[in-house]
Amino acid sequence: MYYNKVEICGVNTSKLKVLNDSEKKTLLKLARQGSKSAREELINGNLRLVLSVIQRFTNRDENLDDLFQVGCIGLIKAIDNFDVNQNVKLSTYAVPMIIGEIRRYLRDNNSVRVSRSMRDTAYHAMQAKERLTDKLKREPTVEEIAEELGTKKENVVLALESIVDPVSLYEPVYSDGNDTIYVMDQIGDSHTDDNWIDEITFKQSIAELDPREKRILYLRFLKGKTQMEVAGEIGISQAQVSRLEKGAIKHIKSKI
Repeated sequence: MYYNKVEICGVNTSKLKVLNDSEKKTLLKLARQGSKSAREELINGNLRLVLSVIQRFTNRDENLDDLFQVGCIGLIKAIDNFDVNQNVKLSTYAVPMIIGEIRRYLRDNNSVRVSRSMRDTAYHAMQAKERLTDKLKREPTVEEIAEELGTKKENVVLALESIVDPVSLYEPVYSDGNDTIYVMDQIGDSHTDDNWIDEITFKQSIAELDPREKRILYLRFLKGKTQMEVAGEIGISQAQVSRLEKGAIKHIKSKI
């Protein structure tokens, strides 16, 4: 399977073969056995995945060649760390790794400068979060991350907030194909008398959701993760995430 020519980083993508699942599994096993050629073929066979991921960053004034190279680093890390015994596709595992690598690159090159100590604390916090997530089999709280680092939770919050990219008020946070919800739509007017009633109703509607629906909304709208990232973290398909997300939002809307 081949695509029309797109030149990036000197790579002619029209000559890139896209591997099927069976080929990926075979190459992964060979790569685990130490085959460098299988590892290289696996990387080249997934470059289209990197190209698809960097499309979401095209609205930035960033050099696509640079983003592609950084994305390739994420792909290589995913291939080298992928557990072939897990019932998860390589692409499902790799996409969050590629996105994470690109986001780290963008944070390091952000025009808003953050102190070195603050940035180091943030990176240590993210590493601690990954360790705790693996250990606890769930996302750790800020308090748990702070305890792991031996610091105050306020320091963790400030450090993580300092490396978050600014968000436009017109950035879409949800779309069902018809209506689109933007960030500005979620900013309420604090000067109306009925706000506290709406807040109670909203909290009650959230409480009525099952744990998995709550988890999906938390990851999607509070952590800012994509449906693909959520699917990989929860262990279900992107289609299931989309269906559960729409159902939860529909339930909340019907209560408010």
